[in-house]
Amino acid sequence: MMSRPWNFSAGPSALPEAVLRQAAEEMLDWHGSGMSVMEMSHRGKQFVQICDEAETDLRELLGAPSDYAILFMQGGASGENAIIPMNLINRRGSGKADFVLTGQWSVKSQKEAVRYGDIAIAASAGSETTLDGQVFKPWTWVPAVDTWKVRKDAAYLHFCSNETIGGVEFNDWPTPESLGAPDVPLVVDASSHFLSRPMDVTRAGLVFAGAQKNAGPAGVTIMMVRRDLIGHALPICPSAFDYVNVAADHSRYNTPPTYAIYIAGLVFKWIKAQGGVEALEKANIAKAELLYNYLDSTSFYRNPVHGPARSRMNVPFILHDESLNDAFLKGAEAAGLLALKGHKSVGGMRASIYNAVPLEAVQALVAYLRDFEQRHG
Repeated sequence: MMSRPWNFSAGPSALPEAVLRQAAEEMLDWHGSGMSVMEMSHRGKQFVQICDEAETDLRELLGAPSDYAILFMQGGASGENAIIPMNLINRRGSGKADFVLTGQWSVKSQKEAVRYGDIAIAASAGSETTLDGQVFKPWTWVPAVDTWKVRKDAAYLHFCSNETIGGVEFNDWPTPESLGAPDVPLVVDASSHFLSRPMDVTRAGLVFAGAQKNAGPAGVTIMMVRRDLIGHALPICPSAFDYVNVAADHSRYNTPPTYAIYIAGLVFKWIKAQGGVEALEKANIAKAELLYNYLDSTSFYRNPVHGPARSRMNVPFILHDESLNDAFLKGAEAAGLLALKGHKSVGGMRASIYNAVPLEAVQALVAYLRDFEQRHG
């Protein structure tokens, strides 16, 4: 059997091969039920078991206490840009929410939220700045927490803890107390580094993630929301997206994305078998260090992100001669290195090295980077 190529896609992204093989084996008959998971009633005992196990495993992986509801929802993380304000923005009667902007996903979230209330920008990396004696372009750095201006009567503060496109990551989350706004819960879009490292869920009021990076296939969005924040939906919020209804019916208020939840559940079990998120963090640090160390060792390639804000998951880089981009991508594909083209909005290259991308894949990428430089440098 031919080996599979290495997939560096930003999402939908690589899934663990063991998960894909198990899903293939269970495709026609899940555990002797005589049915594929895709054919099951979402209220039948077989799928209830699948869904409940996925919730339990996820809660264990991230240490989420019982006062946080875990919801498997539709609409993607982009859908939550509307669903979250419809559920939370009026919980204190102010209709206010604050946003920290660090890249295209947080900007997209803020622009959507404007439709539902009074939205203010608490901090922004949308301008050029000088850090550590170097000039950094917009969206390649993170504003210092002590510069954030949070309104004390805001319903929540939203930020994206890993910007997929720009490759900017928060290595630590502040607390509402540290921001001088103890009654303003954090809402964290953790999509691109969810389950790649331990996360203190209790620092936030709500953590959400599209599954298609580290947690499963496209189609299901994972929500971890503190229960005291539930129950304040705007009248315009659809019933199927009201957290009260979704939580009360354990993500089965209406037909959920059943097969995507099933695959996510297999991924959770795979993570547990690897030693949990603590073990994956060690592996992810090793992969990121290998790639960044090579990029920093040469002037042929350049990563544009401020060092302390560099993402372990999404590594953008630029060739010193961008006329070589097409040749680089063609050669990479021939070498079995897929999906390295950067996002259309920023250009260049990007390697997404999620949990399911092994160290061997990054070693192969670095070997190709070195070889391409030797031939074209």
